[in-house]
Amino acid sequence: MTDKQDSMNENSKPWKGRFTEETDAFVEAFTSSVGFDQRLYYYDIQGSIAHARMLTKVGILTDQECESIISGLEEIVHDIDRNDFNWSVKLEDVHMNIEARLTDRIGDAGKKLHTGRSRNDQVATDIRLYLRDELDSTIVEIVRLQQGLLDLAEQEADTIMPGFTHLQVAQPISFGHHLMAWFEMLARDRERLQDCRKRINIMPLGSAALAGTSYPIDRAYTAELLGFDRPSENSLDAVSDRDFAIEFCACAALTMIHLSRFSEELILWASAQFNFIELPDRFCTGSSIMPQKKNPDVPELVRGKTGRINGNLIALLTLMKGQPLAYNKDNQEDKEPLFDTVDNLKDCLRAFADMVPAIKPEHSNMYKAAKTGYSTATDLADYLVRKGIAFRDAHEVVGRAVRYGIENDKDLSDMSLDELQQFSDILEQDVFDVLTLEGSVASRNHIGGTAPNQVRAAIMRARDTLSRSLSDLG
Repeated sequence: MTDKQDSMNENSKPWKGRFTEETDAFVEAFTSSVGFDQRLYYYDIQGSIAHARMLTKVGILTDQECESIISGLEEIVHDIDRNDFNWSVKLEDVHMNIEARLTDRIGDAGKKLHTGRSRNDQVATDIRLYLRDELDSTIVEIVRLQQGLLDLAEQEADTIMPGFTHLQVAQPISFGHHLMAWFEMLARDRERLQDCRKRINIMPLGSAALAGTSYPIDRAYTAELLGFDRPSENSLDAVSDRDFAIEFCACAALTMIHLSRFSEELILWASAQFNFIELPDRFCTGSSIMPQKKNPDVPELVRGKTGRINGNLIALLTLMKGQPLAYNKDNQEDKEPLFDTVDNLKDCLRAFADMVPAIKPEHSNMYKAAKTGYSTATDLADYLVRKGIAFRDAHEVVGRAVRYGIENDKDLSDMSLDELQQFSDILEQDVFDVLTLEGSVASRNHIGGTAPNQVRAAIMRARDTLSRSLSDLG
């Protein structure tokens, strides 16, 4: 059997020279990663094309060999895209499957492609290329959701709803202001991902197995071809490091925590007990036994997937915690949690970006709920402070007024001036200006406050910031 024929044989391992017996069939399946790392094929091939161009630049490959390698790799991309590619467990991973097909197609030139690199730096490069693209598309979904929030917040800047602490009515707020809170959370999520990208966009290729290579490679040229900011500084770290993937998963977990909290509110608000919003039918499901049900399955599932993504982060942290330098087979376990996090984060963001603009607020129910629970009590205390009473004394006065209201089933705004003055004779007719929901909301008239004009100003600033962010994304 010729070397070329041997390279075509599925039973042929790249490391076969050292071994005297075949790999156990179970071990072969157990150690194979091709079942999940094949999704890196496009990035593996892009890395190989750049590596071939670099090898040609430094004189290791001829122009003809480089042309043959690139042509063969591009054909393999088309084969995989057409599902005309046989992935072999015997060839272990995405790298060897592609290399074997390339060598089968173009001959000995295919065997030269691996000069000056190892699967260790190859896979580290593939993951970074993959994650860079996925991070960019994740940011696009965050921005789309933010745009939906801005549009809805602008429509609802004057809509009054109760603000809660401890899930009890606290103070009246603008619904638009509440939506802008979610915008701010997502803005930080977007910024974290953008910052994370800086550490993803460093190229390991050329680190080889762990110590670099004796060939005269030009790593800066390869990095430029692949769009990396720079090559990595230390070969040991480059092949074994996965903290960039862990950082992405940490960012994803925080984003999902925000989406989960948002989900919880949507679920509560859509319930008959709150009835603050109606979710679009196309994002809900029914019951197989109770015909009246309209279940908020999308936010419930997003809330549930948060635990899954948090679990992926813990899995990667645990995976890395005991590994010595440099590369270890443990790192094969990095891909499935990462892939799962990427897929589910993007799906959850897409679902929310599609759903949020179609939320229908139930204005009258929100307003009615804001009138319960004495939500303007703090406004009354602030009124007394402005009249010269110390805040703690004002707090006690209002507390007694609230107790009276509870006993007589009256909101503060429904009490007469005489009734209010039994608690403090400082109170005058203008007190009713602050006891209305509209007066309360309008009085929070400062940056970060819930006054409708401040909400609109915040939306304008947010649109400007988002526009600049989109420009940076290109």
